[in-house]
Order: sequence, then C-alpha cells, then structure tokens
Amino acid sequence: MDSDGDGIGDLKGITSKLEYLKELGVGATWLSPMFKSPMYDFGYDISDFYDVHDEYGTMEDFDNLIAKAKELDIKVVLDFVPNHSSNESVWFEEALRGHEKYYDYFIWEDGVVDENGELRPPNNWNSVFRKSAWEYREEVGKYYLHQFVIGQPDLNFRNPDVVEEMKNVLRFWLDKGVAGFRVDAIAHLFEVDKENFGGKLPDEPLSGSTDDPLSYDYLNHIYTKDQEETYDMVYQWREVFDEFSKKDGLARVMMTEIYASPQITMKYFGDGEREGAQMPFNFVLISDINKDSSAAEVKYALDKFLTFKPIDKLANWVAGNHDNNRVATRFGPKLVDGINMILLLMPGIAVTYMGEEIGMEDGYVSWEDTVDPSGCNTDDPINYVQSSRDPERTPFQWSSEKNAGFSVADKTWLPVADGYETLNVEVQRNSEISHLNVYKTLAKLRAESAFRYGRYESVAYNSDIFAFKRWHEDETYIVVINFRDDCYTVDLTYFENVVGDLEVVVHNIQSPKNVGQLLEADKVDIAGSESLVLKVTQ
Repeated sequence: MDSDGDGIGDLKGITSKLEYLKELGVGATWLSPMFKSPMYDFGYDISDFYDVHDEYGTMEDFDNLIAKAKELDIKVVLDFVPNHSSNESVWFEEALRGHEKYYDYFIWEDGVVDENGELRPPNNWNSVFRKSAWEYREEVGKYYLHQFVIGQPDLNFRNPDVVEEMKNVLRFWLDKGVAGFRVDAIAHLFEVDKENFGGKLPDEPLSGSTDDPLSYDYLNHIYTKDQEETYDMVYQWREVFDEFSKKDGLARVMMTEIYASPQITMKYFGDGEREGAQMPFNFVLISDINKDSSAAEVKYALDKFLTFKPIDKLANWVAGNHDNNRVATRFGPKLVDGINMILLLMPGIAVTYMGEEIGMEDGYVSWEDTVDPSGCNTDDPINYVQSSRDPERTPFQWSSEKNAGFSVADKTWLPVADGYETLNVEVQRNSEISHLNVYKTLAKLRAESAFRYGRYESVAYNSDIFAFKRWHEDETYIVVINFRDDCYTVDLTYFENVVGDLEVVVHNIQSPKNVGQLLEADKVDIAGSESLVLKVTQ
C-alpha cells in the first residue's frame, strides 16, 4: 500500500493495512528489504544496513509499524541480505579509496591479460543475472566479485570483521523488536578458499545444459554455492538470535532461502549439536510441481521434506514468492483453493505470498515498463518475460478503484495487473464464496488439533486425484484435490477409520457442493478441478 501517492508501497501503507493480515489469520509478516538502497535490485542491494530507505519512510515509521503489529499480536520478520552490499555503500566507497578495513570487506582479484593484451576477468564465473560475475574498478586496479548485479558486490565472509559486522546488523534490528529474519540467497555466502587452489580462484566446469556462455546455467556452480562454511555461519547467527530469546523467552525465527536438494536443505536446521534455522524454506510447491504434474508427482514432492526433515523439527510450505510466477498462473485459477488447502493444512508452517489468498495472477509488464534486472539483463525485448520477475510483483489489488486501491499516483512503480476491477480484496470480502473467504476458513481450521498436532497420510488415487488425511485422537479430516477437469468417484474408506458420512467443511469456489453437505465415504463424487476438506462425522 502506497500512503503518500508516489506510486511506491511504503511502511505507513503496510501499517495502515495490518488489520487485514489479522483478518486473514496471519501470525507473522515478512517484509522484503526496506533498508537504504540505490534500488538496482529493489532493495536487495543495500547501501546502509542500519537505516530505512527514504522511499519507504523513516525509522519512526518503522517503529510505528512494529508498535502497531505488536498491538495486533503480529510478528514482523525482516529480510536479511548478507551475501552482498551495494557499490554505493560507504563500505564500498571507502574500499575504493584504499581504506584497508573496508577493502577487505569485499572479494578482489587481479584480472588476466589474454593473448591480445586485453584485460579479462579473473575466471569464468557468471552472475545469477547473466554475464561475468566480475567487475573491474580502476581505482584499485582489480576486479570485484558480484554473484548478482554489478551493483551488489559480494561480501567477504572469510574476513572476521565482516562476520562481526553482519552479526551487529542482526542485533540492531532485533533490538528494535523484529521477531526474526528471512535470510536471502544464503547458498551464495561463501566461495571456495583460493588458498586451496594455489592462490587462484578456479574456473567452474561447464554444466552442459545450455550453449549460452553468458547464462548462469552455463556453469556447474561447485565453487560458488553450497560451501560447507555456510552452515557454520547460519549456526553462528542462530546463537545471536538465541542471545535475545534467552532474555525474554520469545524465540527469534530464522528462515533461509535455499533452492537445493533435501540433503543440503536439511543442513540448515543444525548439525545435531548446534541449532540453525527453524525454517529452511521448503519450495517443492514452486520447484517440483505445476499444473501438468500428476497426483503421484504431487505426493512425491510433498513427502520429500517430511521424509528428510529431523523428527523434532517442523516442516514448512511455500506456495509462492516474489521470484516465481503466481500460483494462479502456475497452476491455473481453478486450483488456487486446492493449493491453499495443501499449504495451510499440511503439517507445519504455511508461508503465503501477498495476493495468493485472493488468487492474484501474473500481470503483463511491457519491455518498456520492465525494471527487474533479471529481465533487463536479457537485452531481449521479446523473450525477457521468461526471465523477468516483475509479473508476480505487480501492486496488491485492494479494490476496483484507481490502481486497484494501491495508490492514488498517476503511475505506479509497476503497472497494476489487468482484471483487478473484479479480482480484489473488496469484491472477495463481499462475496460469500471467494478465494479470500476460503483462505480465511482454512486459516481458522489450522487451529483445530487435527491440523496442529495431528498425523498425516497421503495417497494418489489416480493420475489426477491427490488426497491426504489429518487426524488427532477422535478428530479426522480428509483433503481431496482434483488436479484435472475430469470427474471421478473415489472411495475414501481407503483411509483407515474413514467410514460412514463425511461433512463438507470447505470447498473450492467452483465446487457444486455446499458446506455442511454429507457425502458417503465409499463413493464421493469429485467434480473437475474440485478441492474439498471433509470431516469424518462419526
């Protein structure tokens, strides 16, 4: 929400809408970076980790947001971006001036002179956003590493001063009352130690997956990702979090962004002796399945995290985020409620990206309006859409008013998505059957003991129908999701102790059924793309 009419959402705007989160049943909210930034990568290039970006407001606005959230019993989680800073930060500017302390905050290497006498980057490493991960600076006569955009120089975590500085950043905001952090791009934190390679950072091997030498996917990132030292740093940060938890008994939460195998992801929880993140993000709903997936593939994906996670840790489920196409776009609008049933009723913590509760769809953003470096760096006005993250970042749709009620400005930072006049919070609040009301019902249902403490069992009935059972003591629920438009009759007595009548508790908005309707467990008719939450009545 934009509170001051400049077309950009801000802290006052969030504060004014916190009651909406309460209405949804949300217990905590994670904000994307709101620190001082030149905005080359929308706040993920931070020039001052200890201050608020002026477009978003002031430190007073932030303190007011924390106070209002506390009043509503909503925890506030910030985005911690430890891998890199900004080339407009005081740290980087001081490094260019030859200030030894800050020079060592970054990763500098000599270039290589080729056979034509041209100076080339130190090695073949590529940026996540395409092209070389090295940028030359004449001031110091060396290249610096940036695994992301040129404006995001990587920090050197082999330097104890950097380690302590970033711990102090955590302490600063924890002191201000934040409940924890989501840690960005954690897999990139460390590169290999060049001392193990004769003093020179080695080339990465070719992946074989693309012929485009400028693409990040051109290389197999064995030297720039998932290094063992990363996990130790996460455990050190957890010790900082626990400094605060010991004072008042309130856990401070760490969420880590990691797209990796389950074996790697689980290391973020801890090593058996030291604790790590409580929530290494589980992205299977994004990375492993889509609208073409079979029910068996859905079951396989969901079982993965539950299978690998330590027995004493909680699972978590992330259906969407600001880096991936929206749920309604990936799965189709008919499956929005079904995916939210999985998200909210599986065992563990549910993470919802703003707008998924109303089924927002990716917006169209022209090449001219594209601002995401991931799209801009393609230099391709035709195919940029495949790389740009702007479509899933369009302004939140509050109402059918100008700019979907997000802003009174003539131009918003990204164009509002088409169709907002009918797809918005206000319309859905006032409709008895809507994605929003389904979401609110599911959020309330989470408080039931079957979902809070209950066990879990799942089955792929056929290629299209996935179902799972949640039960605790004498309370049993069955969730059924049809991923296709074909109709089926299923026998839910497959699940132990599921007999007699089942009551419809929640259904997706296209379902022909009614809440409270009773169905015979051994022959439940499932309409095309129907999603149901059923309760065993006896």
